[in-house]
Amino acid sequence: MSYLRLAHAFELKNKKERRVYRLLEIFPGFLTWLTFILMFFGAVFFPMATSFFLISFTIFWFLRTVYLMVHLRSGFLQMRKNQKTDWRAKLSSLKLPNPALPQIKSWQEIIHLVIIPSYGEPYEVIKEVVGGISNSGYPTEKIAVVLAMEQRDGELQKQREVIAEKIKSEYQDRFLQFLVSFHPGNIPGEIAGKGSNEHYAGKKALAEIIDAKNIPYENVIVSCFDADTVVSAGYFDRLAFAYLTCEKPLRSSFQPVPLFLNNIWESPSISKIFAFSTSFWQLIQQSRPEILVTFSSQSIGLKPLVEVGFWQENVVSEDSRIFYQCLLHFDGDWQTVPLYFPVNMDANVAQNFWQTSKNIYKQQKRWAYGAENIPYLLFGFMKNKNIPKRIKWRFGFNIIEGFHSWNTHSVIILCLGWILLWLGGKEFGFSILSFNLPQILGSLMRLSMYGIFISMYMTIALLPPPPKEKISKIN
Repeated sequence: MSYLRLAHAFELKNKKERRVYRLLEIFPGFLTWLTFILMFFGAVFFPMATSFFLISFTIFWFLRTVYLMVHLRSGFLQMRKNQKTDWRAKLSSLKLPNPALPQIKSWQEIIHLVIIPSYGEPYEVIKEVVGGISNSGYPTEKIAVVLAMEQRDGELQKQREVIAEKIKSEYQDRFLQFLVSFHPGNIPGEIAGKGSNEHYAGKKALAEIIDAKNIPYENVIVSCFDADTVVSAGYFDRLAFAYLTCEKPLRSSFQPVPLFLNNIWESPSISKIFAFSTSFWQLIQQSRPEILVTFSSQSIGLKPLVEVGFWQENVVSEDSRIFYQCLLHFDGDWQTVPLYFPVNMDANVAQNFWQTSKNIYKQQKRWAYGAENIPYLLFGFMKNKNIPKRIKWRFGFNIIEGFHSWNTHSVIILCLGWILLWLGGKEFGFSILSFNLPQILGSLMRLSMYGIFISMYMTIALLPPPPKEKISKIN
């Protein structure tokens, strides 16, 4: 098997390579547990040095908070600017062709292929997604939609077929083509998940829409949306403009800002916290394009997507894996272009608080599966000698640091001070540093909390108007 399609160490036939990949699979978990063990080891045997480390670490996080708040504000302001821009006018005034796309003489030659993978979403949710595409303002005769359903046995399958047929009958006359695919659940080498569904739907759309109509691959932008993604007016104009003006459109992914605010008024407090936190993080990432990796709903040119073999069908985190596939396949010549333009998605809402909390945990766990890209990327860097070292260091460090900090930093800040006081011993316990440590850390953390005022402002600014039924209840 090519290393570009790897998912697990056991897929490698070479014994040495299999061992290397297995060690890389162990590495993220090993690094996390090593950090926690060193916390206790340092507190018991080197409490003074560990205290200075904790103070330095807290200062680092204060400075990092300032850094992230600057990027959050920058991303927010650019997004607001882009929302107010008339992208159709900018498209119409474009001087084409782009040297990278010499065959495209007009923006009207761009075709948007939108894939909507769905597992068990109700009719109302899918209708809102497809309706948003239809009402986005882009000529619908230049948009092809693929509703990618999962094929399963029993009553659930009948419900999916009814939903798919109903949506298709309502919208098929509005688009260039409306295709419904049912992904079989028994294809060898696949795992049940979004990636395998997208892979199947993408190949089906290629054969039945693009190739059937003889549309050049360079003219097609593929957008893969989560099944709750509602696009804003002007989104496809903004995407087409980014594609046509990009220096390397066939070596780029295109990332909107996912805002998890569709149903924010109906969500409980814990869901609101996670929804806004994730939305803020994606805004921050938009203003750091040098390390931006695709996430959730995203777009890519059809030509490079075909060249890398579509989404990998045997991994969980297909949304970020497609970026790393392209990065390795094209020898490091790949980037993610930030669109600074929102797509609206749902926050987690269930029947009650505890079920919502459970769903949030499952969502976070699924996102944490992105750590499977660490061995994939590092092994790919070992195999591909054509990728510049600066690219390897940048993305290698970013993915390792990102998951390690997610796993450990909050635990270090929350627990290490207490561990030092409990396990540091009598000599440390009676020292001046031990006495002053809580005051020093408390002052630094209070300084860091000033970032909450920026978050409050962003929350109010991003909050959509309340639904009419909410207003009527207030009145």
